[in-house]
Amino acid sequence: MRLARSLALCSALLGCENQGTETSILGSAQRGTSAVSVGRAPLRVAYSDSPGWTAFEIGIELGWFKKAGLDVTFSWSDYTSSLYAFSSGTVDAVTLTHADALVLGADGAKNKMILLTDFSNGNDEVVARPGIETFKDLRGKKVGLELTLIDHLLFLKACEINGMKATDVELVNVPTGQTASALAGGEVAAVAAWYPTSAQALRFVPGAKPVFSSADVPGLIYDAVSVSPTSLSERRDDWIKFAKVWYRISDFVRDAKTRDRALAIMAAKVGVKPEEYAAVIQGSHFLSLEEAKTRYVEGDGLDSLYGSTTVADEFNVSHKVYKDRQRASDYIAPVVLTAL
Repeated sequence: MRLARSLALCSALLGCENQGTETSILGSAQRGTSAVSVGRAPLRVAYSDSPGWTAFEIGIELGWFKKAGLDVTFSWSDYTSSLYAFSSGTVDAVTLTHADALVLGADGAKNKMILLTDFSNGNDEVVARPGIETFKDLRGKKVGLELTLIDHLLFLKACEINGMKATDVELVNVPTGQTASALAGGEVAAVAAWYPTSAQALRFVPGAKPVFSSADVPGLIYDAVSVSPTSLSERRDDWIKFAKVWYRISDFVRDAKTRDRALAIMAAKVGVKPEEYAAVIQGSHFLSLEEAKTRYVEGDGLDSLYGSTTVADEFNVSHKVYKDRQRASDYIAPVVLTAL
């Protein structure tokens, strides 16, 4: 459900307006009623419609942030606008991919990933036209994707896993929103995109099928909450409480006893039927607190946030998304999770 998950946002951010709507968790008459919130401004969080972030609506609707003694203002918008809100200092935190945390930081908006919500587990796909049965069948054919975005990285990983090089296919630069129509029009043999565009490609082309997805490389695409270093330093205890509420939300989504209610809340937020959203949510692996802690252990593989962030950085630099290498450790703040 990601509208513009881009690794090349530096120039786009400059011309983007923040069109999000704000939802205050505590009404003005209620603010300051808890010991934590007295005399303090609300935490300001920008979020968008990836399933791992739409789930925040559960904590909002059920009043869990208020019960935790927190005053939080959530701003809902498209993904690019949420990143602009953070880079311009309008909010204290933003939901983003770990790769985009690097892009923001390289452009001057330093940030710390304090928690992981999920990782993409199938919502990013390489969808091929009928007659193409495996990824290797794409050799010598045209593949449409938006260069330097996250699914470009996914495609390169698919090539690596299948013993191919990027030069074994002809990559065609197609804006993500146009990939489904490019596949339907026969301009390319396959496209790489994230939901909902990948689903549109499957719907527009009868017989089309995914030949590779993020489920084949778990940990390549992490979704996180990133906080400004200043806010984290000044309000560490509040962010710890915030993270505790998030993992309560994650448990609520993953628990079979409460999953239907979770789906109803999330589906209503994005305007779809719960049964439709049930299929979508399978493409996001919601992390428990203990799972998230293991991902915060330093390592070189994709099962470590450090290793995966380094892979994203190498991609960004090699494709000139930004010039200078970014250190993963500068963007990862284990202090919040270790306190839980």
